[in-house]
Amino acid sequence: MKKMMFKVSKIFIPAVISLFFFSSLASAHVTVIPKTSATGAWETYTLKVPVEKDIATTKVTVKAPAGVEVMSYQPVPGWTYTAEKDASGKVKTFTFEATGDGILPGQFQQFVFVAKNPDKATKAAWDAFQYYKDGSIVEWTGDEGSDSPHAITDIVTGTSTDHHGTQTAEHDEKTKTTVTEKEDDTSDSLPLVLSGAAALLSLVALVLAFRKK
Repeated sequence: MKKMMFKVSKIFIPAVISLFFFSSLASAHVTVIPKTSATGAWETYTLKVPVEKDIATTKVTVKAPAGVEVMSYQPVPGWTYTAEKDASGKVKTFTFEATGDGILPGQFQQFVFVAKNPDKATKAAWDAFQYYKDGSIVEWTGDEGSDSPHAITDIVTGTSTDHHGTQTAEHDEKTKTTVTEKEDDTSDSLPLVLSGAAALLSLVALVLAFRKK
């Protein structure tokens, strides 16, 4: 009986560890929401920065996508904001840097900023650089499906615009609410799917162990 329990534990414990490992990886990416916005709109974007290591994140730099004009930001206590601009005065990159401990392991921080979308439909890629306290940098600049993908906002043609070329407040609010709900559902369900897959693999491994016994 003890031997059987030992074999089961050798299979089950690693499976449980892998379950939590893959679940944490599923939500560890630097993201920018909403993932869909309208052409010409003045959009309120949220940059979410989680910590994927056992040390604190102290700085994050984001490269503004081509055609996207970063206009303003929301101050965050304990963080400073700086921007690098081109010759025409448009923001090329912007940086949030901690004045204290930064984002500790197991935590995340959100940074909110307003940007004007380009007038033509495109996919805006947000290249981000995450700096850790030990000097290491994670470059979130890869394509979708890579180990360190950049966030992408799909800029689509607006269906209702005012004389400034931006969405009407009512339409914009409904669109943002719908998109946010879908994104929340997706981000919440992905770890559950991975957890379920890990649990299924554990069950299969247990069945095979009993058959060998």
